[in-house]
Amino acid sequence: MSPETGSAEPVRAATLAAAGRPELLRAVGDHPGGRELLELASGRDDVALVGGAVRDLLLGRRPRELDVVVARGAAELARELASRLGVLAGQSPDERLELTFHERFRTALVRWSGGQIDVATRRAESYPAPGALPEVREGTIEEDLRRRDFTVNAIAVPLSGPERGTPMPVNAQALPDLHARRLRVLHERSFIEDPTRLLRLARYRARLGFDVEPGTAELAAAAVAAGALQTISGARIGAELRLALGETDAVAALAAMDDLGLLSALHPRLRCHEHLARAGLKLLPAAERGEEKRPRPDLLVLAALLQPMLHGLQGGAEDAAGALLEHLQFPAADCELVLRAAICADATAEALARAEAPSEIHEAASFESLEGIALAGAWGGLQGVGLGEAAHAAREWLADLRNVSLMITGEDLIAEGIPQGPEIGRRLAAALARKLDGELADGRQAELEAALEVVL
Repeated sequence: MSPETGSAEPVRAATLAAAGRPELLRAVGDHPGGRELLELASGRDDVALVGGAVRDLLLGRRPRELDVVVARGAAELARELASRLGVLAGQSPDERLELTFHERFRTALVRWSGGQIDVATRRAESYPAPGALPEVREGTIEEDLRRRDFTVNAIAVPLSGPERGTPMPVNAQALPDLHARRLRVLHERSFIEDPTRLLRLARYRARLGFDVEPGTAELAAAAVAAGALQTISGARIGAELRLALGETDAVAALAAMDDLGLLSALHPRLRCHEHLARAGLKLLPAAERGEEKRPRPDLLVLAALLQPMLHGLQGGAEDAAGALLEHLQFPAADCELVLRAAICADATAEALARAEAPSEIHEAASFESLEGIALAGAWGGLQGVGLGEAAHAAREWLADLRNVSLMITGEDLIAEGIPQGPEIGRRLAAALARKLDGELADGRQAELEAALEVVL
């Protein structure tokens, strides 16, 4: 059974927790950079693995990265680790290391193409006001765990000292919650102090397939109703939303946010249209090696999120959608692509549905983004009557027709005596249309003759 889903997870969690030291430490050592981390930790008495890395190891999953806390010298440990990994990687272009340190939060990051290890000074946090960034001071391992979001993320595994390799939960419910696949906050003001935990609740629920503990669900609903999300900046919400869009199943993450009332808290008309997003993702082609502009599934899902909100462009919805993306601080180029895809989905779907010949599909699709065509095809396919052919046309374009091009260029036409100017483009377009429709023999000569035969 896959470690990502299924009933094997609680069994694996119980096995690892019971086995303790040897198996957990072996799992850490098998992770990229884990062996070097364990070697460095053996010379100290304050290194502990924490957070999601512990949770995932206990579930038998492969952590995305390793999170480590120390009593002192986070930057120094990170530099030593980066040095060891640099020698291991040979400093090749594909294995470049990045070492960053954030003074305010006393955290250091070692990142390379093969993995990531976060090193932080153990700290305690307090919140001067609901939604404010925390005030940080050095703390104990217990204080560091208590500042976390959910019980299943509040478990440490010391990598040095007498308790090396032993899971140490700060809350008595942590291991039972892990075994029961349950998300529970650590205290009643958790969502009020840091409302980004609401967004993380949805993300973890979707990624892990965990249930939300009833009391936690009530606290989340109360926090949303009290306007907790309005107490934090758009930048922080946007950062969490981008993490959700980067999930393996971004649609499930957004659906969980919708179910918790988080999307409507951002805008009353914002909803997750699961069928639309998933249909669009099925149409969107996979990235190809060497492709200059890679398809962006995250932007397609975001456009699918906004498209129902923009349908019909009633009541200034276009301006509202643009203002929302700006508030969430999405990059300008991403905003432009997403808004165009969402706004034009209706019109593009109609044009695709009307297209009968490949050249007509090209005319309808060639000026739109890959994400825009996938969304339009999905939207048309879901509407059925009148737009049912849009999905077929979008699939044909994305899978095949978009890669059809001429072997000849404008230089070839100029060499044949065609003057520079708009006529060149019109002749090339006419020749491409005939090639798309299968009217030309293969080869440059057939294309050139077709372009020269055009009557303007």
